[in-house]
Amino acid sequence: MAALGGLILSDVHPFSCEAVPGYRCTGYRSQDKSFHVEGALNHIFTRSLPFEVSQPRIFRIKLGDQWFSFPEPEALVGKLNRGFLEACSYHPVKTINEKLIAELGKAFPLKRLKCSFPLLLQECTSVLPSSNCDILSAAFRITLCEDNSNSESLTGGTTQDMEDFLVSFSELSLPRSPGKDGKEVNEGICGQPKVCLRPSLLVHVQAVIQAPDFLPGSLHILSGPVFQKCPILPFTMPAFHETLLILGFNQNLKDGCLQSLMDYLKGILDSLLTQTLLEGSKLSSVEFVLQPNRKDYMICMKSHNFGPDCAKDLIIGSVTASATSIIHKDQCFLFVSINLDLLAMLVSGISDWRILWTFDNRFLKNFVSGKTEPFKSYSLYPPCYVHDISFWLDEKKGFDELEFHTVARAVSQNTVISIQFLSRFHHPKTKQVSLCYRLTYQTCDKALTQQQVASMQSQFRKEIHQRLHVTLR
Repeated sequence: MAALGGLILSDVHPFSCEAVPGYRCTGYRSQDKSFHVEGALNHIFTRSLPFEVSQPRIFRIKLGDQWFSFPEPEALVGKLNRGFLEACSYHPVKTINEKLIAELGKAFPLKRLKCSFPLLLQECTSVLPSSNCDILSAAFRITLCEDNSNSESLTGGTTQDMEDFLVSFSELSLPRSPGKDGKEVNEGICGQPKVCLRPSLLVHVQAVIQAPDFLPGSLHILSGPVFQKCPILPFTMPAFHETLLILGFNQNLKDGCLQSLMDYLKGILDSLLTQTLLEGSKLSSVEFVLQPNRKDYMICMKSHNFGPDCAKDLIIGSVTASATSIIHKDQCFLFVSINLDLLAMLVSGISDWRILWTFDNRFLKNFVSGKTEPFKSYSLYPPCYVHDISFWLDEKKGFDELEFHTVARAVSQNTVISIQFLSRFHHPKTKQVSLCYRLTYQTCDKALTQQQVASMQSQFRKEIHQRLHVTLR
């Protein structure tokens, strides 16, 4: 009923008769039988932001002397160009990043890099360390279309706004091929996706190392947003902010530098996690787990304060060792990647990553001081809605489960919090295969009604039929 009225439950506290002047318990319909007010509760409802259907924005960019446009991916609507790490921001992700960098500066000479690298990169570009190459397979592909409209951005901003947002996109050069008249033309035309949003800052390591001002022995730090397709799970996110640490050192110092950096980083992370530890809460632990290749590590945290989903190890980053580069032949390199959003959640006790991206000012008011403090949710016990879906697979087309999750994110505007595989049926006569999944819808900051969810589920059925070539049952 509250959701139908655009309201969310924001607080519950005991009701005290003495605190309300003039209150008198009259009883049921003024009869002698009075209400029992002992143990009574006050439920405080507040108005939520309106739940509106968000349409992907169209961005225009200039490449050389030619204009292109592209729509933002539906699963990322409202997550591009948010500026959480800007100087004027007091978002908890920025606060955590600043504290992390400040502590690192006490032990290592720092060189903080401005993230002037493009958000977009060519799909064929492979500049990741070998152990991270699979990240590119989960990137959001972008289709560039030639755009000859006026110079104003279709998003309502100016051309300069878009150039600032895409940050040095002009440095990206699309592959060119000969045209009919012998002139070179761009292959990035409509219908041929040639670029993708960067899935990790690791794609920029070669550019940093090969820069003329790269200083071996200094810790180079790069921070910015990244975007990856991922399954719908409580602690996986399609958009997050990453900090990348790059350290170059002499080959014979490799083991000592690696252990020194990991020990100091563990101390910093442990300290951040204990700053906001509530009374009675269990201490989270940080571990560096050696990978099968015997040279790389995953940075794992175990927290018991978010329920069973977080009791297992959460991967908040990685440590990658790299061989020498062409320019620095006598140097080895360490790359440390940290998911700032997940770290901020663990430090501030935020159990839902989606709240980091809310437009509701009540979230940021909790962090206006710029301090790391426990987060108090203003939306309590949001209702859940469950829908099942089953469909026949097309044997020739196959089934991409990651794309299935991505479509669910897009259609539901990130209100699907769980996709559970229920069953697989193999028809004995037709040999067709049918899959059944259960989707759970829930918001973390807005009022969501049963009718809205039913509409999303209906649209989801249409979308997977068209995009994934399945036959609905």
